[in-house]
This record gives sequence, structure tokens and C-alpha cells, in this order.
Amino acid sequence: MSDIVVHSVPGSPYGRAVLMLLEERRAPYRLAPVAPGTAGRAPHLGRHPFGRVPVIEHEGFTLYETQAILRYLDRTLPGEALMPSQARAAARTDQLMNICDWYLMQGVNNVIGFHRIVGPRLFGLVPDEAAIAAAMPKAHALFNELSRLLGKASWFVEDRMTLADILLAPHMDFLAATPEWPILTEGTGNLVLWMDGMRTRPGFQATSWEKVAAMAKADA
Repeated sequence: MSDIVVHSVPGSPYGRAVLMLLEERRAPYRLAPVAPGTAGRAPHLGRHPFGRVPVIEHEGFTLYETQAILRYLDRTLPGEALMPSQARAAARTDQLMNICDWYLMQGVNNVIGFHRIVGPRLFGLVPDEAAIAAAMPKAHALFNELSRLLGKASWFVEDRMTLADILLAPHMDFLAATPEWPILTEGTGNLVLWMDGMRTRPGFQATSWEKVAAMAKADA
């Protein structure tokens, strides 16, 4: 298999999910870094008309939207598929991936994660405490539901890591680095244990913001 090119901004949780899957499957790839704040301009708009990351290129095939990319790679790469084959387990995986996009990212991580981590680190911004406080009720509802769905299991679906875990983990790792994490995980300690388990995965360890930034610098 030829190298897969991944266009992404270092630190992007969505880009990290794609890189995690590639690392887990030991697939050859090359990171093509997109500088922060430039995704909405040429040349990246030629890859993604809505100016988002990541985008992959594979043997003349270009694809954007993280869920689509993860499912494509899962079907294409050698190794055990991370999308369950049983209908209900697959449906639960799809549900969790959509929860990630619509409720974890939208209104929670794009507020708390941005104001605590991305804004200060990349743009020198001061966290907007009012915006963070306004996001906390939704964050509590989200954590309660994820905790309920996880239950006493080590993984969200089946007894192994699936695409649901891979997509959720980079977003949760952002939140774990904020002062809101101990507040949100009070009473949802199973999410802490799950996060600890994800940190042992080789794909997670190989794709930290620092390691992806170093990769991007080497490719610059």
C-alpha cells in the first residue's frame, strides 16, 4: 500500500483520530501540515471546500469528513476491522461517533477546549470564563450520557477498542487537560478509567499534540 497523505493541523482532535487509526494499523502515512488559521484559504480550500481538517489522499482518491475517513481506512487497511460487524454494535458505534460530532465537539469541546487550550496556546487569547460557564450544563449532560453508555465496560462497544473510542478519545483528552475535567468526572469515574485505558494504546501515545507538531516540523 502506498503512503496515505493526511492534511491536518497539529493539535486537531479530528486529525488525531485519523492518525491514531493509521498508527494502530501500522499503515504508512505522511502528515502534510496545515498551519493554524489557514484551512479556510487556498490551497487547502481546493481539498476541502468548507475549510476543515483532516483531508486524506490515497492513490488518487481524496476524502474529507473524519467519520468517512475512519470508515474508509477501517475497510481498506490490513488488520482487524474496528467497526463491529454485528448490527446493534455497529449502530451503537455510529451513535457514539455522532454524539462526538454533535454534542461533544459542538458546544462543549469547541468552547471549553478552545478557550482553555487552543486559544491561549495558538492565538494568545485569554479564556472566556463566561463562555466556559455557559457550556458546563451541556458538558455535564454529555458526560452523564457517555458514562451511562460506557457502564462498567472498558470500551464503549463490545470488549475491544472500536472506531467510537478512537473518535471520542482525542476530544476527551483535550477536556482532561482543563480544570473542568475533575468537575465533569465527579460521579462519572468510569470515563476516567476509560481515558486511562486509551492512553495505553500505541496510536494514542504516538499522536500527542507535541509529537504531531514535531512530525509537522520535520515535514515542513
